[in-house]
Amino acid sequence: MTANQRLSGGTGYALERIEIFKGLEASEIERLSQRMNWRNYQAQQQIIGHQDASTDVYFMVSGTVRVILFSSAGKEVAFRDISAGECFGEFAAIDGAPRSANVIALTDVMIGSVPAETFRTILQEYPAVSMAMLTYITRLVRSLSERIFEFSTLAVKNRIHSELLRLARDHIGDDNTARISPAPTHADIASRISTHREAVTRELNDLTKNGLIKRDGRTLIVSDVIELERMVHEVAGD
Repeated sequence: MTANQRLSGGTGYALERIEIFKGLEASEIERLSQRMNWRNYQAQQQIIGHQDASTDVYFMVSGTVRVILFSSAGKEVAFRDISAGECFGEFAAIDGAPRSANVIALTDVMIGSVPAETFRTILQEYPAVSMAMLTYITRLVRSLSERIFEFSTLAVKNRIHSELLRLARDHIGDDNTARISPAPTHADIASRISTHREAVTRELNDLTKNGLIKRDGRTLIVSDVIELERMVHEVAGD
């Protein structure tokens, strides 16, 4: 399927994967799916450009995208990665302002989208979706507030620990280990915490020597998530 082809079927099933629609009946999800424009994007393809006037809202069915900005010197600053089940673009749909960042596909992705007017109509027609959207935005604001606090109070190595902990929590198993796959590159981590790749390399090497992390092919393994949490919370408390 090319980037401009629409899905020929199964759109209701695809939309069931979106977090804010999970409280709806199957019939309601099928009706919503008929309002969607479905599209595939290839890895490294830009979906949204910074300061664009577009206002569509996008719903991630598969793959991962990254929200980024570039400084005047060309430095990449990564805000967050968005994976299947999440959405993006809702800010411009709500306030009509230009896009606040670029969104780039990290992998091949499948996305459903609706114009801003349709999105606002959906929020009015489905109170459960509206409440889920409010919860989603609140969670996002809390996460970004936490990162701002870290930038203001933590040394670089402690910011690295915090970022690793965020990643580990999304992949933690029953045995207190986390397998993060694919492992983020050192440059990826650096762009998320406003530092340089060399600093990340040094700290990850130290954590490897101490046995807290190790690599297994393209997977990064955190061997003791509780200990990583203790390190982060100890510094935060100080």
